[in-house]
Amino acid sequence: MSTPVPQGHGRGLRERIGAGLFTRVAGPAGPANRARIHGAPGPRWFGPERPVRTVHADASMFIGGLTALLLQSLHPLAMAAVAAHSGYRGDPWGRLQRTSTFLAVTTYGAAEDAQRAVDRVRAVHERVRGTTAAGEAYHAADPRLVGWVHVAEVDSFLRAHQRFGARPLDAQGCDAYIEDTARVARALGAIDPPLNRAELAARLASYRPELRATAEAREAARFILRRPPLPLAARGPYAVLASNAVSLLPSWARAELGLRRAPRLPEQCVRLSGRALTGTIRWAMSAPR
Repeated sequence: MSTPVPQGHGRGLRERIGAGLFTRVAGPAGPANRARIHGAPGPRWFGPERPVRTVHADASMFIGGLTALLLQSLHPLAMAAVAAHSGYRGDPWGRLQRTSTFLAVTTYGAAEDAQRAVDRVRAVHERVRGTTAAGEAYHAADPRLVGWVHVAEVDSFLRAHQRFGARPLDAQGCDAYIEDTARVARALGAIDPPLNRAELAARLASYRPELRATAEAREAARFILRRPPLPLAARGPYAVLASNAVSLLPSWARAELGLRRAPRLPEQCVRLSGRALTGTIRWAMSAPR
């Protein structure tokens, strides 16, 4: 017979796990940023009823974010820009924290703060230029590249939410989420971003001729999936996140990157492990802080 965990001890464990996760994702400035994002007065781009708030607040984003990184890497120009300018190997947590803060500000922050965040990103994109190993020129501000990063991200986030989210969206909610995210995409410089699931699928398909797994993309996948900068104790849970992120990829994307689903594990077991882990993350992150 197992010994019951004292209620106070359980609360302490939950708070420690939640605080550790929040620090990893939001960084040392996380508490101050959170207070500013949610406490600043003024109108928001999205009201509290909008699906973008539901999706971006859910623990399924931990899996969807990894899926998005893997999918985005398949555009050679986008991947070359990331490899040369983002510093993801040297400062992966810093990159994650900047991305999560941008998502939080544009999703929940005051409209003025959201616009300032967009302006900062556009200024960075404007400076990111170069040439791939194959001699192709890239510019991060190119609307076509901005559009690719957007649709790969939105598709991955929505796939993850529908499979692992606490409150999956109905058909109308899925379309409304895509429409919400289009506002941010247009602000970043994307042209005519998709507004519903049919348009999202068509736009993703339109990029297929441009996509391939370069050496940089395969290296990024190895780094993301096999060499994460984590302590040993976190490697097991991260492997569950990574396996589920790979399983969410379209089959053609997995084939391009040379990835397989978790070996020797049925797909249903992988999904169940993902649901269990996202449920644990959701429980920990909802602890009062």
